[in-house]
Amino acid sequence: MRPDREDAAYEELARLLPPVPAERDVPSAPYLHHKDRLMQLIDDDQKTAAPKARPRLLRPAVLMPAAGLALAGALAVTFTGGGGASGDATAQPRETATVLLDRLAGTAAKSDVQPVRQDQFVYIKSVGAGAEMEENGASKLDPQDERETWKSQQVKRIDKTGEYHDGEGYSSIYELGGSPAGIDRPTYQWLAALPTDPDVLLKELYRMTEVDDGQEKAQAVFEQIGRLLGDVMPPENAAALYKAVAKIPGVTRQEDAVDAAGRHGFGIARVDKRTWVANEWIFDRDSLAYLGEREYRTKDFAAGKKGDVLSEYALLKHGIVDHYRERP
Repeated sequence: MRPDREDAAYEELARLLPPVPAERDVPSAPYLHHKDRLMQLIDDDQKTAAPKARPRLLRPAVLMPAAGLALAGALAVTFTGGGGASGDATAQPRETATVLLDRLAGTAAKSDVQPVRQDQFVYIKSVGAGAEMEENGASKLDPQDERETWKSQQVKRIDKTGEYHDGEGYSSIYELGGSPAGIDRPTYQWLAALPTDPDVLLKELYRMTEVDDGQEKAQAVFEQIGRLLGDVMPPENAAALYKAVAKIPGVTRQEDAVDAAGRHGFGIARVDKRTWVANEWIFDRDSLAYLGEREYRTKDFAAGKKGDVLSEYALLKHGIVDHYRERP
């Protein structure tokens, strides 16, 4: 082919091809759409068990750890009040749960978290409410309660693991027979000893996590990670936990989620296909700081209705202190 005709052919091919996209951190919309569709098909293909009635005693929201405390660092947030349940998001997400979790991991890895000594305490100020599910499936959310909590960071077995202050004054938190640091009482040093490889970490969490009667194992692990994220840990451990979450099947991203303080943000959620209850973490849209979490029904079940909120929580303030009843 003559050089001029060859150049013309190249120009024609270049004109027909789509423009090369600029480099960016977030994948293109078509890629995200097809990836979301693939994950949906994989999730739909999984065999699910029929829901069965069982009493579900939820953790009191005022005592629940604040997921993402390590991510938020020393951030203090202001209680805004108001707001309610947002229900399922209807807007098309701009990115998948995997992409959002990767961004959360990146933010956590860059957080400035100072090591916590064993003689110190994690301070948490929060607001929330919980409900108890009855045998017939009915539930009623209790009035919101504001609470301050001091959590001991001692690794050894201790009887008194913390204190809390509510409208009735100060109270101590005791563990019958004492409690060492572990998955049910995570401390900075215990969390720092966890694997930072997401695959190894997830395998270890599956081994350590106990499952409620009738609950999916993956759901139990998802909720357990939420509780672990509620404590201060080295940045690399927090990042590994977010990356491990991305490997749990059925995890989704919600475009609009609301915490107990009425603040809106992105949600990372998973629905238990046996109980049809969703556990959702809420993050600020701009800073990706943790705001709170909530649990709600995703289907009508017995006397319960879709959208019923079973627990709600909002982190208001937190930090590290040297003594009980001390505030940062």
